[in-house]
Amino acid sequence: MTGQVYFLSDVHLGLRTADPAEREERFLRFLKGIRGNASALYLLGDIWDFWYEYRYVVPREGARVVAELIALMDSGTEVYFFPGNHDQWCFSFFESLGMHMCTQPQLVEIGGQVFCLGHGDLLGSGRPGYRFMQGIFKNRFVQAVFSTLHPTLAFSLGNGWSGGNRKRHTDYHFRGEQEPLYKFALEQSEQVHVDCFIFGHFHDAVDLRLPTGSRLIVLKDWIAGGTPHAVLDPASGDVSVE
Repeated sequence: MTGQVYFLSDVHLGLRTADPAEREERFLRFLKGIRGNASALYLLGDIWDFWYEYRYVVPREGARVVAELIALMDSGTEVYFFPGNHDQWCFSFFESLGMHMCTQPQLVEIGGQVFCLGHGDLLGSGRPGYRFMQGIFKNRFVQAVFSTLHPTLAFSLGNGWSGGNRKRHTDYHFRGEQEPLYKFALEQSEQVHVDCFIFGHFHDAVDLRLPTGSRLIVLKDWIAGGTPHAVLDPASGDVSVE
């Protein structure tokens, strides 16, 4: 491995909050900027604010991002995608482009270090209502029924739900040791060696050490600006959060 390894999450392409066009342009500039320098890119979920694939239809939102990801892969970068709770309805499209589709939590050895990666939701106990809702969304029968809707209606419903959900959950702050994700990471690091946990989902920037010595990173979202990401420098082995 010679190039740097990048991790990011929660771009929420298509979310009608702040300036969605500017956010997409910012993300495109970032992807163009790492081309030729990145050996791997880990997308840790909610890159799209709503994504649903039909057999022959995919969303038009973020089409230029898809094109840039293809260009990135063509340049030699391996792209790994962990679907989040907003873009979980990925079935075969991204794999057909050459991306590696992943399920959380996944232990990955990169540059001699062990990383535990994922979107971050549903890890630990979590809220029963949220777990029940996600169980419905992942149900094959429910997905089959939803697929019978005309795409215009389906995407209208999906985008409406997603946007409303975001408005109800603004300015969330990670609760540290009380957070189920923290408890999950601590328990995992007590059972197996993990150098670094990296997740998204919470829209809050977190970088702390667990009592076991493992590092827990939660990546900030892209909604408010900037290019929040983590990057592993293979030469030094350091992981920086930007």
